[in-house]
Amino acid sequence: MKKSVFVFALCIGLVYSAVLSAQSALFSVTVNSDQLFAQQKTDPQSMTQLQTYINDFLNNTRWSDDVFAKEERIKCKLNINLTKSVALGSYEGNAQLVVSRPVFNSNYETVLFTYVDRNFNFNFLPGNQLYFNEASFTDELPYSLAFYAYLAHIFDYDSFSKLGGSPYLQKAFNISNQARNASGNKRAWDNSTNNTNSRYSLIENLMSQQFIPFREGMYSYYREGLDVAIQNPVQTRAKVLAVLNTLKEVALTRPGSIVINSFFDAKSDELCKIMVEGTAEQKKDAYTVLVSLDPSKTQLYQRLNQ
Repeated sequence: MKKSVFVFALCIGLVYSAVLSAQSALFSVTVNSDQLFAQQKTDPQSMTQLQTYINDFLNNTRWSDDVFAKEERIKCKLNINLTKSVALGSYEGNAQLVVSRPVFNSNYETVLFTYVDRNFNFNFLPGNQLYFNEASFTDELPYSLAFYAYLAHIFDYDSFSKLGGSPYLQKAFNISNQARNASGNKRAWDNSTNNTNSRYSLIENLMSQQFIPFREGMYSYYREGLDVAIQNPVQTRAKVLAVLNTLKEVALTRPGSIVINSFFDAKSDELCKIMVEGTAEQKKDAYTVLVSLDPSKTQLYQRLNQ
């Protein structure tokens, strides 16, 4: 009888552990090397190994001590476009990170964050082991990937609790400092005021006290706004409009911020769809804020001004 109970408990434990995952992120990785093939600067086997390495590194590294159900893992897309190989195993290109999460009580997935890194430069030779040590810079590629992983955690955790991503923000900041002092890819980690799209600029924005209202606003936008849209769309529109006004205040103190710009790159269509159902006054207010903060998409926002 005891043996039967033990076997039953063991089976339950195995089933339960199969549902949970030690990994918190679920990355989909693509590496486009067509330009390198055209230049005869690489071979397909090397690129296959590179994509496998990146995928395994991001999906098999434990980025958080929290335990996630498999369906709760943070969904990320990393699209890498390699444009140049300046020497054997040395690559230059760009990378786009897209982080998303499901909206409560719906089949809709909302984009939390999108970032285009125009300085994705690194060295990689097939067969070489690349190591990541958070406390000491090891290599450009794993450090860049770890930076992306922690970015994903910042925005995901901030969307579920106020400033919930702070531990991961600190990790990303530490990585940025390590790389800025040791990496050969200076422009990617540069703290120059002329390079507002750098990883340093991104993390400096998020670390700034001036951006605490932005980060707290992300909780309001998602948990108090989108996540209740099915039950209470009126509240959703009110919360979203309040967040837009908060972003306006932040933008006044930090014009041209990469964080603000990235928000609108990710959310412009969604914002229109939410606010177009609002009252005439809400639509007018939303339109005024949106065209002032994101003038390049004025034509899209005209839907709110009709």
